[in-house]
Amino acid sequence: MMSVMAAVMEGPLADLSSWQPTDCSIAKAIELVGTRSVVLILREAYYGTTRFDGFAQRVGITDAAAAAQLRKLTEAGLLTKRPYQEQGKRTRHEYVLTDMGRDLLPVVLALMQWGDTYLQPGPPPLLLVEESTGAPVRVQVRSDSGREIGLEELGIRVNDDYLATVRRRKPAKR
Repeated sequence: MMSVMAAVMEGPLADLSSWQPTDCSIAKAIELVGTRSVVLILREAYYGTTRFDGFAQRVGITDAAAAAQLRKLTEAGLLTKRPYQEQGKRTRHEYVLTDMGRDLLPVVLALMQWGDTYLQPGPPPLLLVEESTGAPVRVQVRSDSGREIGLEELGIRVNDDYLATVRRRKPAKR
């Protein structure tokens, strides 16, 4: 029989039947970036693609789909539009990662790493390396002390600062 390994749910979270994951950050993130085209647009932005035509062509989506997804990512703050003009042509916009977009890099790399491990029939098509040394790069869950943390060592607890913020937002009952 296989033992179940899970995160350590602390305090009131230990009884999963007694609470619901309202305001879930994972659900909010998936709502924004949980489609194939969005993740692949982000991949392309990390690879250096900045122009509309490049995103549409490299991701393999229609111009309408590219426009909708680039607009969504720009409005959400993951990309910003920057004007450029080629000689003799009208001003156009390129799409550049913001800090918010750059901060999503570990998520996209973790998906790549997982796909390399479990979905590729042989060696992965690309390697992640430190550019200056060629040393392999991996996405890992680590504590602030630098220690790698496994799922069964991960504690999840209620954030008191979040609870205080929620309490301040609710109108007082009379």
